[in-house]
Amino acid sequence: MKPKEECGVFGIFGNPDAARLTYYGLYALQHRGQESAGIAVSGPGTVKGHKGMGLVSDVFNGGRVDDIRGNNAVGHVRYSTMGSSFLVNAQPLVVRFHGGGLGLAHNGNLTNAVKLRSKLERMGSIFQTTMDTEVVAHLIARNSGQGVDGAVAESLQSITGGYALVLLTDDALYGARDPSGTRPLSLGRLGDAWILASETCAFDTVGAETVRDIEPGEMVKMSEAGLESWQVVTPKNPALCIFEYIYFARPDSNLRGLNVHATRKAMGRRLAREFPVDADLVMGVPDSSVSAASGYAEEAGIPYEMGLVKNRYVGRTFIQPNQGSRALGVRLKLNPVRKVLQGKRVVLVDDSIVRGTTSSYIVHLLKEAGATEVHLRISSPPYRFPCFYGIDTASRGELIAAQKTVEEIEQVVEATSLRYLGLEALLETVGEHDGHCTACFTGNYPMPVCHAGKYALECGA
Repeated sequence: MKPKEECGVFGIFGNPDAARLTYYGLYALQHRGQESAGIAVSGPGTVKGHKGMGLVSDVFNGGRVDDIRGNNAVGHVRYSTMGSSFLVNAQPLVVRFHGGGLGLAHNGNLTNAVKLRSKLERMGSIFQTTMDTEVVAHLIARNSGQGVDGAVAESLQSITGGYALVLLTDDALYGARDPSGTRPLSLGRLGDAWILASETCAFDTVGAETVRDIEPGEMVKMSEAGLESWQVVTPKNPALCIFEYIYFARPDSNLRGLNVHATRKAMGRRLAREFPVDADLVMGVPDSSVSAASGYAEEAGIPYEMGLVKNRYVGRTFIQPNQGSRALGVRLKLNPVRKVLQGKRVVLVDDSIVRGTTSSYIVHLLKEAGATEVHLRISSPPYRFPCFYGIDTASRGELIAAQKTVEEIEQVVEATSLRYLGLEALLETVGEHDGHCTACFTGNYPMPVCHAGKYALECGA
């Protein structure tokens, strides 16, 4: 199975059709989470919204999006990394406090959420969810005597971990990134309206232009006064998640000015130069590995073929919340093209191996379809360490590369050969040796981590 990204966030200020534009924006970000979706809007003196379990199209069917009107909105698609997959944990989280209404959408994971929640509960706070996002709402409410600007800024200085936050009040929209910039957040413009989104592909979908990335530790505010910005937390250890390039982001998105598709092709080319093999065809695992596979094929001079067909009505397997549904999802999702594979030596390019179960199944599928050799090429280094900044990965004991050598993994997945892209080569393809979080490969975490786990706020850890 793949690593599991938590969610996508979207916010817009200053458009009378804010809810519908947010709906379209969430469609563009659906790949980041399929457990739940929600939209909150603000009007004079109120913040209200609707959320539900399932895909954006399921939650907002029957014209429901037309029932929530306002000039400003925030939206969220979720995969749970802190708290179970229940409706109460769906976002945006909408609350009222002394300063007015508040709608919060959060991508990431607060590493000090357990400590903060325990402290807040001792001070009398009552929590309705098991999300770390609710901790932020309580902090803002307790700091409301400083005004909303000050309350948000003060709260951001109290939290640690990886986060991209979009916050909606009665008359403003705020956005913020953690001081290491672990989770992505970009600023866009549509006419007079300002937009925030986890990925730039959402701007393209709604017809907006990309302005820039929100900087690590920065807080921006959009209101009738225009766009304002503060450096509320001192930037440190720049560490954008490297897996945004490898797997999470859509190929048409840009990160730090780099196109994701072009970057993945460069990974594939580097794989072909470092680990060539005599083969008849190159293929990728749809969809996240197609770009790297095409790069490998071009560099190696081997034909690229569609050896697997994806069922477009089945979501990304990492989204499924338990092992049984994930395994069924793989079987439903991919089907081999037997006429293409029969009697062929195949280079299979994939972006990562986490537990090894999916890779093993796909290799078996290709051989069953008639492939005589399956050479597995991975466009990232061995995945050895769990993430604590907003990606729900397996525990280290479940990560196959943490337990076995490359040669042993090759035997487990029954590949003819297995090679990984090295860390140095990967960093060269993104143009920077510094500025990315590579803890899942190295174990060098850029920020302090809490090993309490996904359900820590439910078990009182």
